[in-house]
Amino acid sequence: MRFWILAVAVFLLAVLAAVMLKNEYYFFAGYTVLMFVVLATAWNILGGYGGYVNFGTPAFFGLGAYTAAVLFKAFALPLALQIVAAAIMSGALGFAAGLLTLRLRGIFFAIATIALVVIMETLFINWRYAGGATGLQLLRPPPIWPFQSYTTMLFVLMAGLAVMAVAIARYIEISWIGRGLRAIRDSEEAAEASGVPTLKLKVFACTVSGALMGVAGAPMPMYLSFIEPASTFNLNYAIGALASPMIGGTAHYLGPVIGAVLLSSLQQIVTVTISNEVNVLVVGVMLVVFVVAAPDGILGLLRKIPWKRS
Repeated sequence: MRFWILAVAVFLLAVLAAVMLKNEYYFFAGYTVLMFVVLATAWNILGGYGGYVNFGTPAFFGLGAYTAAVLFKAFALPLALQIVAAAIMSGALGFAAGLLTLRLRGIFFAIATIALVVIMETLFINWRYAGGATGLQLLRPPPIWPFQSYTTMLFVLMAGLAVMAVAIARYIEISWIGRGLRAIRDSEEAAEASGVPTLKLKVFACTVSGALMGVAGAPMPMYLSFIEPASTFNLNYAIGALASPMIGGTAHYLGPVIGAVLLSSLQQIVTVTISNEVNVLVVGVMLVVFVVAAPDGILGLLRKIPWKRS
């Protein structure tokens, strides 16, 4: 019950910010932070709970973005239907990738997910209808009432998607699915011997993770009014999605949220004050610091503090 009260409060706070704040940059930056909350949460379902390190985030994110862009170009579908279609397509890709690659383990699985990014980028580079290598320009429709601008509307939408993603991750974590995935992470052989349906759970986690990454990517074409393969399938999405749970903590659904808010906010500040090129350096430094000093992330560090009870 407390979770849902907090979730509703967070969404209402985003709506209130959309009404009160007038500077468009806050919504432009806030959208990016919330997008990485969704990506980090999605990554953690397979990588954190299940222990399968996935570098293929841009493949699912990019497929979701291109699905939305192509459907808007072809049929002028509303954004809500674009997001649903992106979830279906990216979830289907996750299901197929799960069946083909989840029998691999460790570095072999990680390499296979990187190959998936290269395959998807090559596919869209050679698809002329989707703009090919030069990309596709999109004209935003008018914002829906009561929003003054499309950026503000996308910010509130992404806040809702972030709440939904965290709710799904929380349900998986506290259910038998989460217990099974944690058993796989600790020892897949022992989990199989105990009767855990390891392959089914891994495919399920890969499907849900891929679908949520596609959902995060779907509003991106409208956010930028443009889409092209090089930036859409950029490996920086994989780095951010991986680093955020590592910084916040992979054992709890709030870990990716804390890590994504901290890391993405810092990146936005660095972009404005110093340079956009320093972003990757910030991620690298923070990741090294937390891996060395707090391998269980911020939440793991907080658990070690002997809190005094009054």
